[in-house]
Amino acid sequence: MSFTPYHAKYFSFDLTRQLPANDLGKFTASLQDAQVDLNPHQIDAALFAFQSPLSKGAILADEVGLGKTIEAGIILSQQWAERKRKLLIIAPANLRKQWNQEMMDKFYLPSVILESKSFNEEIKKGNLNPFNQNENIVICSFQFAKSKAPYLEQTKWDLVIVDEAHRLRNVYKPSNKTSNAIKEALFPYKKVLLTATPLQNSILELYGLVSIIDDYVFGDLKSFKSQYGRMVDDGYFQELKNRIQPICHRTLRRQVLEYINYTERIAIREEFEPNPDEYRLYDLVSEYLQRPKLYALPNSQRQLMTLILRKLLASSSYAIYGTLDALVKKLEGIVLKHNNVNLIEELDFDYETTDELAEEWDEDEENDFEEDTYSEEDIENMLEEIADLKEFRQLAKSIRKNSKADHLLNALSKGFTELEKLGANKKALIFTESRRTQEFLHNILEAQGYKGKVVLFNGTNTDTKSKEIYKKWLQENKGTDKVTGSPTADKRAALVEYFKNEGTIMIATEAAAEGINLQFCSLIVNFDLPWNPQRIEQRIGRCHRYGQKHDVVVINFINIKNAADVRVYELLDEKFQLFTGVFGASDEVLGAIGNGMDFEKRIAQIYQECRTPDEIKSAFDTLQEELKSQIDERIQTVKTTLLENFDEEVREKLKYNLSETRKHLSRFEDNLWKVTQYYLKDYANFTTDYSFTLTANPFPKELIHAGPYMILKSDDNKRKSDIEIPEDTNIYRIGHKLAQKILTECKNGDTSSREITFDYTNTNTKIAFLEKYIGQSGWLQVKSFSIKSFEDEDYLLLAWFTDDGEIIESEMGTRLFSLNAEVGAEVSPDDDITGTFSEAIHKEKTAIIGLNAERNRDFFDTEIDKLDQWADDMKISLEKEIKDLDAEIKLRKSEAKKTLKLELKVQAQREIKDMEKKRNEKRQNLFEAQDEIDNRKEILLTDIESRLKQSTEEKELFTIKWNLI
Repeated sequence: MSFTPYHAKYFSFDLTRQLPANDLGKFTASLQDAQVDLNPHQIDAALFAFQSPLSKGAILADEVGLGKTIEAGIILSQQWAERKRKLLIIAPANLRKQWNQEMMDKFYLPSVILESKSFNEEIKKGNLNPFNQNENIVICSFQFAKSKAPYLEQTKWDLVIVDEAHRLRNVYKPSNKTSNAIKEALFPYKKVLLTATPLQNSILELYGLVSIIDDYVFGDLKSFKSQYGRMVDDGYFQELKNRIQPICHRTLRRQVLEYINYTERIAIREEFEPNPDEYRLYDLVSEYLQRPKLYALPNSQRQLMTLILRKLLASSSYAIYGTLDALVKKLEGIVLKHNNVNLIEELDFDYETTDELAEEWDEDEENDFEEDTYSEEDIENMLEEIADLKEFRQLAKSIRKNSKADHLLNALSKGFTELEKLGANKKALIFTESRRTQEFLHNILEAQGYKGKVVLFNGTNTDTKSKEIYKKWLQENKGTDKVTGSPTADKRAALVEYFKNEGTIMIATEAAAEGINLQFCSLIVNFDLPWNPQRIEQRIGRCHRYGQKHDVVVINFINIKNAADVRVYELLDEKFQLFTGVFGASDEVLGAIGNGMDFEKRIAQIYQECRTPDEIKSAFDTLQEELKSQIDERIQTVKTTLLENFDEEVREKLKYNLSETRKHLSRFEDNLWKVTQYYLKDYANFTTDYSFTLTANPFPKELIHAGPYMILKSDDNKRKSDIEIPEDTNIYRIGHKLAQKILTECKNGDTSSREITFDYTNTNTKIAFLEKYIGQSGWLQVKSFSIKSFEDEDYLLLAWFTDDGEIIESEMGTRLFSLNAEVGAEVSPDDDITGTFSEAIHKEKTAIIGLNAERNRDFFDTEIDKLDQWADDMKISLEKEIKDLDAEIKLRKSEAKKTLKLELKVQAQREIKDMEKKRNEKRQNLFEAQDEIDNRKEILLTDIESRLKQSTEEKELFTIKWNLI
């Protein structure tokens, strides 16, 4: 008695079928396939985005810290499983690598980052539209999406995800070129916008974001303003809430605290004072950067390069020395007419986010070009500039004692003491913005008791030790799924693993702030502090994230002799609350600045323009006032009313979703395990904890690792993130190549009509319903049934009855396959049996088609209601204009009658005539608008009609004669 080919075929079809949009089990396969924990609010959000096949998309607006990236990953994973591979993620430039890594690490989804270099390489290879990728999700930045809008428009996207979508909230303003270019390019395609702050300063921002998803939710801007601009009546609030409810979904942190535990942040200040030589170097270089004319910095990139030079200057004398050297060489090249120094490349070597910054700053930079020819006076000025730079360079080289670095050991000591109190691992992640500073700190720590315990992490990871770690890691993980074949990704994984298992300190450049999970570390040291709050949040988020078991200590270095540095820290700490509390920077605060780059530019401007302490104080006071006024109390009230649901209602729904999804997932995992055990019984050794090791490759033509393999099976008490995964273990999942091959083979297996004896007595499973059929026999048939209409849906139709002719409820028939069974002799159903099957299957099919039609009817009604509201909005706008003109004409006629002078009367009548003409045009526009509305409805109806025609397909999987003993 055992698992049979009939069990295997039944479960294989069940595991791979496509479920309707509103089915809680829709994402079960995606959840099992992903290395993410089961959080009910994320399932709820993903289901919301899929709720109607006619929907153009959704805004997922959960509060910060609730995992909108995971929600997007579940959605993308589902699309991928359905073979919908035209997928795009638009994100801020500094989050692209994070998306790339998260998709691979958590969802095993391949992706490619498109920027100028990779885009041009694709074109050279012959791909004339590099966005056209068949086996990769495409990731790009907002600026790149804008610059390549024609390419975006021509790619038939299945789905577009927009992260930090509040950056597009001013799309309703024609002057906002980036937002409008992206909106127009992606107009026909389904979109999911991710933002914690869909409404920040004005109700019109909500209008803007909704219009990116669907232009027919509201009428034009004028009608929206006239209806909802003032929001003085509660009735209007409710009406607007009802209209955005189908498109906007928001969960609050307080609603999910029973599912997610958060830890605190603890801030420590490490204050230092530069020595006289360091102070002099800072003053000299700072004064140099404030000069009106600089030959070393091209006008088109001066702001950007000035910012980077200031960052390197604040990092260490070692960092600024290399840059000063590059500036000298560049100017000498111009003077000697052999200029071959690319300053951007030189800077990018040390300050690794130069290319990202350049892309972010691109829109606001003037497109000046450097002069190709220089006058004698220019050359003379250059020689003077070279002399000054050489002086600065020599001073930087002569500085051997670094005051800031001298405080590092003291800071680490404080941090490790705090970790000891918390019971956390003795590990520290030190961030610097310069690779030269990184090497310098590495040498200091190696010499001060941390030899062999320090690992470097940067954009290239080409130092000798990193190469050794990588080589050893490849040998240890040879033959496992851990080795992806991408040297960049594998090297990063090797360094993180080394830091986790053997290292004490990781010194990282900004590259480590993107896309890696370091939750095993609880101490972050900002040796250099960025000015961009979002970048700081990203750094801390490497450790202070979901799954972190301890509070996270954040140490920040502050130059107390620099008034601007002190004020920047105060803003980041007190205004943005980045370093303390449970969640770090709040949605409102990060949303208020919109784009952290804008804030960074303001800080750079203060450093560049202010020379005295009083000027610095005044500038920062002004900035602080501006930030304070960004958060409007009235807007907060509107946001709460429009976007938030009653807590109890949400909690009950999430509780039910969690319970049901757990059942689906547990059953799914068990069935996958059973099919795998059945197929690999002669090829693998199995253990009782959902693990196995292959003894032979069942598919010799495929490259399949020997194992061991393990299903990450979660339950009520244990989440996937809590499961300890042995070093050499492959994660076994539905999307794994081995599982896919097994399921395909089982679906195609031979299941001719035979007698099957199901053993209830000797099976651990107890199902009361089946007990009354013990000792009986009958017939059972299973068919696969697919419907194609608004969306594709797959079902398993099951008909079973006893020899006495009792037709048993089909749902109960599935329980038979939880029993062990034995395959017997071949059988052949007669015509009466075949007729009974046809009748029972037809009944099942009719019920499913009816439910499908009912859902489609609801989808259709929702779309028509939306279109009717849009039509009313458009009429309101035009009718208001006509009404206003009528009132103005009436007033003008009354005034004209009172006028005594004939000339003035004639002039007044002329003006009235012009206004009447304008009014008549508006009336004509109203008629035309109504025609346009009718045309829009006709287009929608035609589209729906074409998709409404259900096409169905059915296929018999097997027919058996059953016995129950």
